[in-house]
Amino acid sequence: MAAESHDSAVGDAADGPAVGGSADAAGESAALALKILVAGGFGVGKTTLVGAVSEIRPLRTEEQLSQAGSAVDDTGGVDQKTTTTVAMDFGRITIRTGLSLYLFGTPGQDRFWFLWDELAQGALGAVVLADTRRLVDCFPAVDYFEHRRIPFLVAVNCFPGARAYRAHEVSRALDLDGGTPVVLCDARDRDSGKEVLIRLVEYAGRMHTARLLDSVG
Repeated sequence: MAAESHDSAVGDAADGPAVGGSADAAGESAALALKILVAGGFGVGKTTLVGAVSEIRPLRTEEQLSQAGSAVDDTGGVDQKTTTTVAMDFGRITIRTGLSLYLFGTPGQDRFWFLWDELAQGALGAVVLADTRRLVDCFPAVDYFEHRRIPFLVAVNCFPGARAYRAHEVSRALDLDGGTPVVLCDARDRDSGKEVLIRLVEYAGRMHTARLLDSVG
């Protein structure tokens, strides 16, 4: 789906948090940069998604999995994983002229969750990546964003060989609030990842606009 077709809905997000913006000398619309978090369990594909969609070389803070960490990191279902994010991933993607997204991938293990509060400051919304083989791993991220009222959607990363579920089945299994989007994606594919981000910006824009109207109504 072309990004231009989403311009009106994306524009609603201007009422939400932004990383920054600047107006040109002609006084045209300010360029807007929105902060998006990419969260989820260990090994779900957060680093892959950020790297796939980023138009710049992504910043990664990956370290090799150690023997000591094997006692606390559940690698079941992701036995081939050899590295883990210990701080954050960072990338950038331009959705359309004047609108860019700054992507911050969070670490998945609970011993790094103290970083989440810092990363979440000023975020427009979040993508919670889910693996249906390890669906329970995304519950902490869902709870985190629900309790802080940060708009989010669940993106099911469709791993090869994993059983396929429909979006409403995943929503019911996670006991999501009504209206929280669930989308299917391939974290390795740029177009698929971009569509996830567009859906999130649309949804977050509607949520922030509704809250603004409630606050003045």
